[in-house]
Amino acid sequence: MAVNLKGKSFLTLMDLTPQEIRYLLDLGHDLKSKRRAGICDPALKGKHIVLLFEKTSTRTRCSFEVAATQEGAHVTYLDAGSSQMGKKESMEDTAKVLGRFFDGIEYRGFDQKVVEDLAKYAGVPVWNGLTDWDHPTQILADMMTIEEHCAKPLKEVKVVFPGDVRNNMCYAWMYGCAKMGMHFVGLGPQQLIDGVDQSVLRQVQEVARQTGATIEITSDEGTLTGADVIYGDIWASMGEEDLIPERARLLTPYRVTEETLKRTGNRNVLYLHCLPSFHDFETKLAKEWHAKGVDIREVTDEVFRGPHSVVFDEAENRMHSIKAVLVATIGR
Repeated sequence: MAVNLKGKSFLTLMDLTPQEIRYLLDLGHDLKSKRRAGICDPALKGKHIVLLFEKTSTRTRCSFEVAATQEGAHVTYLDAGSSQMGKKESMEDTAKVLGRFFDGIEYRGFDQKVVEDLAKYAGVPVWNGLTDWDHPTQILADMMTIEEHCAKPLKEVKVVFPGDVRNNMCYAWMYGCAKMGMHFVGLGPQQLIDGVDQSVLRQVQEVARQTGATIEITSDEGTLTGADVIYGDIWASMGEEDLIPERARLLTPYRVTEETLKRTGNRNVLYLHCLPSFHDFETKLAKEWHAKGVDIREVTDEVFRGPHSVVFDEAENRMHSIKAVLVATIGR
């Protein structure tokens, strides 16, 4: 069946069929290959998009800007300090105004409802660049990376996420794995497992029953066995810095080390991370907390820089996968 995503928003993978996700992955691979071959056929010439950022970013902003520019679009960037969004102007009014100017709107911020309201009122496609509940463009890039480095089809891949199982990346992975029939394990302490949103679990389990996926949230480290991917994320998200000491106490046993990789029993296991990562003490934040006796590294430097790590291929694929979303939804 032909896939047509023209004019559609990209808010969560839960809105897409497995066939539509497959289409975006294939398109991402194709656009990447063409770029590397020097083939230039801009699909967004004459288009204008706006990036709305309430949360700061390196990869998401650069990925959207470069992807759009390479395809011929013009990009406008607005952050919380340079627009009236949510301050002097409601989200509904903002969406209606921006929808008159732009062919598409990207939003990166906190509340999932904001990106949903933008899509409701804008009249043009809206793309989710990250919320507290989801990060769908990241999952597309991750799946692209897995397909490049793992000999198995996605339906046979097992992903283990050691860390804060209540965070947006864990939820985003559950959505993606459920849709694509994959095996996902969120591995963390019981105290955090108890905080997992039960409505999210019910949603993904319902989808998993249709696709053959397996979704687990557990504290059993035996689930590392057979993993094809170990996926990392920092222990405290933006705005949660005051929680770092407690998170470090809870999650230090789940720090990814060489021993973690060995416990998978898979000599070809991959290490992925959405970045940024605390893998050494070269960042300001890691140094400050280390001086206070708190080690905030979610992964050791040996793993992060080692042969199993494909984090920089993954980071590059943010741009290619986002390009696929843009071309699929507003391209010619």
